[in-house]
Amino acid sequence: MNKEALSLLTKTVQHNCHIADARHAGDYTLCVYLLKMREMYRWEQGQDFSKTLTTDDVGDWLTKREEKWDDVEERDYQPLVINGKSYDAFDNDAINILLKEEKLVYNAGLGVRCRVHFFLGELEEYHEHDDYRILVSGKEYARDMGAPPAMAQQQSIFIRMESLRRMLWEKVEEWRMSGLDNPIGRAAAYYDFDGNVESALDQMATLEADVLIAHEIGEVQAGKLLGDEQWSAMLNGLPARSHAELMLRAVRDHLADTLHTLPFLLQNKHPACLHFYFGVMTSMGKKLSPALYAAYKHWHNTHDLSQLQVLIEVHKTHWQQTAQQAIAIFQKDAEQAVQKIEDLIETRIAR
Repeated sequence: MNKEALSLLTKTVQHNCHIADARHAGDYTLCVYLLKMREMYRWEQGQDFSKTLTTDDVGDWLTKREEKWDDVEERDYQPLVINGKSYDAFDNDAINILLKEEKLVYNAGLGVRCRVHFFLGELEEYHEHDDYRILVSGKEYARDMGAPPAMAQQQSIFIRMESLRRMLWEKVEEWRMSGLDNPIGRAAAYYDFDGNVESALDQMATLEADVLIAHEIGEVQAGKLLGDEQWSAMLNGLPARSHAELMLRAVRDHLADTLHTLPFLLQNKHPACLHFYFGVMTSMGKKLSPALYAAYKHWHNTHDLSQLQVLIEVHKTHWQQTAQQAIAIFQKDAEQAVQKIEDLIETRIAR
């Protein structure tokens, strides 16, 4: 692909990113929003993580960005033109077949609260396994403000190394500002962030990429157990951004993690990764599985993994059954499913 074609493709994907950001920026709390926009500015300007950004640096840029969002929020997502042919922006498989030959990778999909995400980047690694493929990207040409570092769609797992480094930096920065003794700080202590930020992020990202892959493999396995089509039908059939959706996503995460992520972490026994796993666990994840978080605290205090090892096996069945019961509720009476699913999950908290 020549520079002109890549520039046009990048411009189209970034335009779609702006539309997605315009529609979903309000999903974040003000604090998280400002942090993500600061890092979006850093990415666009090519600034190192070691550079401190001030309000003056970001202020004018943010005002102009929000004005741009006002202009594009109601527009349709644009199709991507590759080799003279137009492709729907969500036709990932067809687009990536063409882009793979150009050492590029693209993804469009739905994240938490049905937030739309797009990205275009350099394809660094491509691995095929029996029932899934892993695509690892490096430099990113286009991205939205959310920029999830990993996503599984059907049998494809996307790992975004640049976004992973940025997410790690955001978490470390949040910890530094808080000064709390928490799992993120315990994980960060294994790397030399005071001496060399970029090197520390490289080392941390290398390890955490394997954890992300483990989680996404767990997602693929969970999809096989639950049925991806009926799971997606349930999520799409619930009111957008409902409490039930958040609960279901946490249930699915717990299932994926008991299937693959946590066994992987316990097998590798890298303390920084285990600390970080619990550091980024969502509030809903902690609410639904206080026993798991208590087992982490036990390990932190005693270095004894036995409680975690026991819970993995017990919770694997527990979360599979919970998810299957939720699907059954939705299929029986979709119109009344929201409250019934919430009530079900409240009774299934893993204490």
